[in-house]
Amino acid sequence: MDRPIVTLDDYERIARVKLPREVYDYYAGGAGAEGTLGENRTAFDRWIFRPRVLVGVGKRDTSTEVLGTRVSFPVLVAPWAFQGLADPEGEVATARAAARAGTIIVLSSTSSHRLDDVAKATDAPKWFQLYVYRDRGFTREMLCRAHEAGFGAVVFTVDAPFLGKRERDWRNSLKLPVEGRAQELDFDPAISWDDLAWIREVAPVPLLIKGILTAEDARLAAEHGVDGIVVSNHGGRQLDGVPATLDALVEVVEAVEGRGEVLMDGGVRRGTDVLKALALGAEAVMVGRPIAWGLAAAGEEGVAHVLELLRDEFDLAMALSGCRSVSDAVRGLVRQA
Repeated sequence: MDRPIVTLDDYERIARVKLPREVYDYYAGGAGAEGTLGENRTAFDRWIFRPRVLVGVGKRDTSTEVLGTRVSFPVLVAPWAFQGLADPEGEVATARAAARAGTIIVLSSTSSHRLDDVAKATDAPKWFQLYVYRDRGFTREMLCRAHEAGFGAVVFTVDAPFLGKRERDWRNSLKLPVEGRAQELDFDPAISWDDLAWIREVAPVPLLIKGILTAEDARLAAEHGVDGIVVSNHGGRQLDGVPATLDALVEVVEAVEGRGEVLMDGGVRRGTDVLKALALGAEAVMVGRPIAWGLAAAGEEGVAHVLELLRDEFDLAMALSGCRSVSDAVRGLVRQA
């Protein structure tokens, strides 16, 4: 008899069996010795709750607003590439599942499906993740198409001027399904803060910067008027040896001083992780790999169930810690272990 699916890690167990090894390793792996990859998860163990009691948690509201968009709970679908390797419907299935869960999908620039097709899959809010390529004409074309298709924000990933050394992929001699013009495109290592104005001109929608880990860069982002920051180390896939995102979150929030919203990704696997991140100052979190495992295991239904599990766990964590709404997740709710 199959074991019941109780946690997000159960979905990874199923996906590891179903996916070809090189595809599983591509999704699961990190850069270098994968130290940062592991730290993203263990960082949550370094914080414990200080629950309050007798505060009347019979009714709770898990919803919140992220850049003015109402979501059913503070979890967004992070951008991750080539979802068609996990399921033929790829990003289309993920977008539908995110809509069913009442949250936002952030579509990767390196999507398996055309952004127009993903946009048509559902009327729910969607954001577009941007890489700036050496071919600025191609980059402009992508931004214009995303804006015209109704993507409500641009998430500019800034921590990948070059790709990190992902040793699992090297050992597997991984060949990604990149076709057409994109085969000849490289990320532009010359990107700088000056590029933000150009991005805003091409796509005049809220702009988030993804890949911030330091107070210095957080202050610069705020000074350049970005609407939000995503504290991220690319899931441990770029520079090994950087801080876990939960560890970096505290200094980024302090540096921003309310001049923009702060989100984070990396290592979130349980509803308690979401609540800890909120208590440390995040407006919401993004999840990537758990979505990949759900998609690989059961397509759209798998992604929908992953989000349902996270929402139910988050709701229970709120109740048991004495939170009636997301706004109750304040700094005093947690302390270092």
